[in-house]
Amino acid sequence: MENSLSKDPLHGITLQNIVEKLVDHYGFYTLGELIKIKCFTDKPSIKSSLTFLRKTDWARKKVEDLYINTLKRV
Repeated sequence: MENSLSKDPLHGITLQNIVEKLVDHYGFYTLGELIKIKCFTDKPSIKSSLTFLRKTDWARKKVEDLYINTLKRV
């Protein structure tokens, strides 16, 4: 029988939580420099970012990867 613990580092973490933690850590300006997407550079907000990221898989993947590579090891 397989281990019931998920090997997914994002297991149990919502997209909203990821975006909020990245904004707290970097701020929207730096996020916009690290990941070139309009929702981080043009009138950024958590709400507009979540709306865009939920519809855009490639952008969501970049945000999730940044989260894993910076905040998960802290």
